[in-house]
Amino acid sequence: MRHWIALLLYAWLTATALPSRALDLTGGAVVKTAQVRAELLVHAPEGVTAGKPLWLGLQLQHAPGWHSYWKNAGDSGLPTELRWTLPAGASAGEIAWPTPRKFPLGELANYGYDGQVLLPVPVTVTSEFSGSELELALHASWLVCRQECIPEEGRFQLRIPVQGSTAQHAGLFQQAWDAAPRTQPANGSRLRPDEKSLKVSLEGLPTGWRGQTLEIFPEIVGLITPGAPWTQAWEGARWSASLPLSPDRSEGPTQVPLVVALAGKDDRPAGVRLEVLVEGAWPATAQRSEVPEALKQALAQIPPATQIQPPPEAGAAGGIGLWAALLGALAGGLILNLMPCVFPVLAIKVMAFARHADDRRAHRRAGLAYTAGVLLSFLALGGLLLALRAAGEQLGWGFQLQNPAVVAGLALLFTAIGLNLAGLCEFGRVLPASLAGLQLRHPLADAFLTGVLAVAVASPCTAPFMGASLGLAIGLPTAQALAVFCAIGTGMALPYLAASFSPWVAHALPRPGAWMETLRQFMAFPMLATVVWLLWVLGQQTGIDGAATLLLALLLLAWLAWALGRHGRARKLLAPLVLAGLVTLLWQGGDRIWTPQPQARAVMGTTAADLPTDDRNWHPWTPERMASLQAAGKPVFVDYTAAWCVTCQYNKGTVLSDPGLLDRFAADGVVLLRADWTRRDPAVTQALAAVGRNGVPTYAVYRPGKAPRLLSELPSVAEVTQALDPR
Repeated sequence: MRHWIALLLYAWLTATALPSRALDLTGGAVVKTAQVRAELLVHAPEGVTAGKPLWLGLQLQHAPGWHSYWKNAGDSGLPTELRWTLPAGASAGEIAWPTPRKFPLGELANYGYDGQVLLPVPVTVTSEFSGSELELALHASWLVCRQECIPEEGRFQLRIPVQGSTAQHAGLFQQAWDAAPRTQPANGSRLRPDEKSLKVSLEGLPTGWRGQTLEIFPEIVGLITPGAPWTQAWEGARWSASLPLSPDRSEGPTQVPLVVALAGKDDRPAGVRLEVLVEGAWPATAQRSEVPEALKQALAQIPPATQIQPPPEAGAAGGIGLWAALLGALAGGLILNLMPCVFPVLAIKVMAFARHADDRRAHRRAGLAYTAGVLLSFLALGGLLLALRAAGEQLGWGFQLQNPAVVAGLALLFTAIGLNLAGLCEFGRVLPASLAGLQLRHPLADAFLTGVLAVAVASPCTAPFMGASLGLAIGLPTAQALAVFCAIGTGMALPYLAASFSPWVAHALPRPGAWMETLRQFMAFPMLATVVWLLWVLGQQTGIDGAATLLLALLLLAWLAWALGRHGRARKLLAPLVLAGLVTLLWQGGDRIWTPQPQARAVMGTTAADLPTDDRNWHPWTPERMASLQAAGKPVFVDYTAAWCVTCQYNKGTVLSDPGLLDRFAADGVVLLRADWTRRDPAVTQALAAVGRNGVPTYAVYRPGKAPRLLSELPSVAEVTQALDPR
């Protein structure tokens, strides 16, 4: 029976582990990174009707010190790009860009936005559109920079009801429209190029601007050199300037659209947009180089803030090679067998050895089948992870236990196995003889699916030496990445495979007898202990109501198993009633089990006051808090952790709670943050990827102006203390 349940679980893992983003009926989905919070907003005050106003907008909230780009990014950078998927009868227009500001960087300058900005887009709906709601999708990509630059992207979906009004963000859209430059006729304004400069003469600018310093933003990319010195002056109502032409200019337009705005004021009014005619001929254009020389020089001066210092096991700085990653993965797989999360499966292994104590051939065949189950499961999980990340999902190793449905399924499975080991229910009494005997007639299938089960509970753990290998695997070609996952599986299966081929293991076991029944019942307790752990994990994801509902379901499952083992009228009357109660509970209350609750306090807490007494030194990690601390020049120690990671909890209760180490943190002014990955959090996933990791536990020390320093997965107090050394 166990391998039939495990087979169903394996299919369930593949199906339910697929992350989904629910469609929002009125607002936009949110994507968070350490640098930007992006949200898709909608403004449909008269619903979705032909000829009525409908606006969509991507709102970007930048962390302090970071900025994204305007339609002309300046000397470097890329503008934000929006790619829409809309139904027939609806089409999206161009971004109504707000007035940008100038960001100098040495001899360069960029055009863009910091703080909070909304990029509104008009949507035209025609009579061809039909339906009760407008369903759309957006793939947005933006480049966010401080000194270093990080390309980011987000996928958003919306369903906008046709009837009614969707206008809760009207104020934000009004601010964006007010910030857009006002288009006005050029009148007597003119542009005249010469060999090295573009002479600008503008008329009709706002009266209140006279005598003040202005900024000018050509919409044509590469026309001028934004960071080079330039001059400007007022002559009555006429404003003139001399802008340096770009040596890499490749265009000679007859008309130049440009935006002019007041310089140096955060609360400045919106700019003015003009399309100005060009008088005279442009000088000969040069072939545009791939990278401007000024940009090369500026990039060479940027400190290597995005380079990652590898952990001690990773070898030389700058990353690890494929062979080192394979060796690390093999060693990590071996160590997985010592992890507490794998211990319950040892019950199944020990029972298998006991059953075939005198049958060496059965030992070897079972070892090969178990190894095949482990390897294929690791390859399946690794392939699914790579495929989902290639599709744009922010996932990391152990992602399946971020799904409450998978956690609940494992709890039900382990409860059934525990009850069977304890002797409360015998599948031979519950099921038809032909089905109950499958385990005996197909021991290889039983061993294979035991390997599947071992991977299901072991994969969330990141053993020592595995972290760097998994981090590298995500960026490798598919074949090489799968080789890393295969090496992890080989390491995990190797001890059992070696034992199955070693005659002395069979000789060391006593002959089958009454002791086997005692051992079998004893092994039920590690299984049920794992159920307690899974209930605790589920409580972090769905709250106390979800955990209590699952606990009631487990009670009904145990009652059902007992009832099915009875004879006569008790079985016929009681079993259907209990089964009906279990089905009703899962049907009516299932949402409480597998629906994550944002208000449920995760294991790390939402505020410092929520944390347990011994955790008051720690604060919850958020992208905004991390960016703020880095901008303030504070040293930071981040514990990337999850409730389902047993290694994380061990380190938390030992090394990271050491009084001497906490005193050292306080003396050095190190801020302690915990990044909770119990539930799926793209921001934590991206933060892990930024340091070359995709699993927990991960420990990183961040110091101003230096690359993050990573620790091993099982650090000692001495290792952490050494990592705090500022040198």
